[in-house]
Amino acid sequence: MKRWMPALAALFLTLGGLQAQDFDADFENATLRLDYVFCGDAGHQAIYFQRALRTSEWAGRRGNLAEPLLEGNGQIRVLDPDSGRCLYANSFSTLFQEWQVTTEALHVQKAFENCFQVPFPKRPVDVEICLVDTHRKVSSRLKHRIDPADILIRRVGDNGLSSTVVWQGGSLAETIDIVVLSDGYALSEKAKFFGDAARVAKALFRHEPFASNRDRFSVRAVFAPSPGSGTSIPRKGDWKDTPAETHFDTFYSDRYLTTSSMQKVYDLLGTVPFEHVVVLVNTPIYGGGGIYNSVTIMPSDNPTFNAVMVHEFGHAFGGLADEYAYGDQEETQYPADTEPWEPNVTTLHDFDVKWKDLLPAGTPVPTEPDELDRTQDVRRIWHTLTKEQKARLNLKLGVYEGAGYQMKGVFRPVQESRMRINECEEFCPGCTRAIVRMIDYYTR
Repeated sequence: MKRWMPALAALFLTLGGLQAQDFDADFENATLRLDYVFCGDAGHQAIYFQRALRTSEWAGRRGNLAEPLLEGNGQIRVLDPDSGRCLYANSFSTLFQEWQVTTEALHVQKAFENCFQVPFPKRPVDVEICLVDTHRKVSSRLKHRIDPADILIRRVGDNGLSSTVVWQGGSLAETIDIVVLSDGYALSEKAKFFGDAARVAKALFRHEPFASNRDRFSVRAVFAPSPGSGTSIPRKGDWKDTPAETHFDTFYSDRYLTTSSMQKVYDLLGTVPFEHVVVLVNTPIYGGGGIYNSVTIMPSDNPTFNAVMVHEFGHAFGGLADEYAYGDQEETQYPADTEPWEPNVTTLHDFDVKWKDLLPAGTPVPTEPDELDRTQDVRRIWHTLTKEQKARLNLKLGVYEGAGYQMKGVFRPVQESRMRINECEEFCPGCTRAIVRMIDYYTR
């Protein structure tokens, strides 16, 4: 085991996570939805269990059951009560944990909804859910029993919303299943939404490594009509009643488009089987958000549609970090004494576990950027660069300082990439490898 892995990851892997498992021995072909409330402030967190529901057939992975590929900012595990053996585990991040590093969290306590799906157990199990802090240490843990025969586990029925298959790469059990949910679309805009959902799939599959792996994905769309068109823009005093309650100005950032109503999102999806959720918001305004193994949210009609979709899905599916940086950002999310779990950024605390093996021999660490990237705002002149210049900025692997919102102390694999600027369409080699590993993890 890598020396940098904290007690949380070690615990999760040693309690049977590396043992071969038979899905059918422990689980039914059904989904157990678990709703929680995460609450607290910058210094304290608590987890409260709210309810359990039985939904549709299981759309998740049937291999690698107890082995999260990435650590995430938290993990959920299903345990055998007698032996402690881990039957299923998954990692995640949350909007709550992003909020914890904001200034607001220093002086107020808040609560956030979170929903998780695990395979439906055939016998009573223990469910353990943990959150970790920016130092990758456990900050909160809850363990509780789930009895599949419990009469208070509500069976979810068809909610009557229209849905369609946008792309079918294989059977439900063979593919990574994405569902696109509408928000801010009036009843008269139903056809527009289904057309926009098809654009989501098209945007994803025009980029590598998704393009060459499209047969390992399926995409469905669910239409939930809104009373009117558009979403909420708090800074303008414009609040709208939409099914998923999306809104701009999350954490007072104009472009951060999210929802805090995760239970409503899952209720709208009803019995549609899925693993990853894309909420498509009917607006031309730039913005969006992507949270690892939680949700991707994006606007339907902004000119950056393709770029935003792939960038935010890189967060939500691949667990990739942002590679841009701000000069006035406090260094709170990636402390120097901790190696980030995200595969595309490093603090050099333990660079050996990142993309070091991909570097050409003799590459200096850290790596000095090219003069072009050092002296120009490349984002603004990207369209004027030659194919060779773009390739050099996007493919020349190194260890370049400035990533994860921090100008100093956090490093990225290349000078410019899909996770750094919208103008660069391609993922870097490091991110590409991370995404391929995730695709393989789900499907092989």
